Amino acid sequence: MKQVLLVEDDDRLSSLICQYLTEHDFVVQRLASGENLLKQVQSSPPDILLLDVMLPGENGFTLCNKIRPYYPGPLLFMTAKNDDFDQVFGLEIGADDYIIKPVEPRVLLARINALLRRKVEPALTGNTHQRLQYGHLIIDRSTRSACLKGVDVQLTSHEFDMLWKLAESPSTLVDRTTLYRDVIGREYDGLDRSADVRISRLRKKLQDNTQHPYKIKTIWGKGFFFVADAWDD
Repeated sequence: MKQVLLVEDDDRLSSLICQYLTEHDFVVQRLASGENLLKQVQSSPPDILLLDVMLPGENGFTLCNKIRPYYPGPLLFMTAKNDDFDQVFGLEIGADDYIIKPVEPRVLLARINALLRRKVEPALTGNTHQRLQYGHLIIDRSTRSACLKGVDVQLTSHEFDMLWKLAESPSTLVDRTTLYRDVIGREYDGLDRSADVRISRLRKKLQDNTQHPYKIKTIWGKGFFFVADAWDD
């Protein structure tokens, strides 16, 4: 049974989410604040973390920054603010997805399952290609790790999935529809910026030029392009 760690200070909402997920075969642990969150994810890492943005004490954004070096698994923000800046900022600092309150349980369950599918699918694939190398960049699917110029690149689970999806089709356009379906786990609606934010995070971690990227290029209105011969410098 999959382990969910829920950090939510609204006791009524927390209880409803816990009951619904338990009915769907999840084991849910609950925290009312982020006070012990770091200790919890280090001692007993959950399969997925549900993190409220507005919490007593440190907010969800601060907590995300604090735990990301220790927890690479799926992280989903829950926020009452239907504000594009908050959503994008949350993705930029390391969240894999977000959901707007009031939370519809069926939608939450679908988002959770989509994130968890991306976590396990690479190990189940029949693809025998487990290691890719382009210049100084090495991507290992068996260990879900990346190394650039001999230094490990700290990627979240879903950042790794995005990188692998692009790198397995070098010098080929990967369209947004494919990325959203195969990596993010939902259909692209023409407005969702999740893919752009994840690509931006990858560029920073992979030492690409964020203003004028030349390793992972954006083809405006179409998708993204992994440049195979750009990793030698």
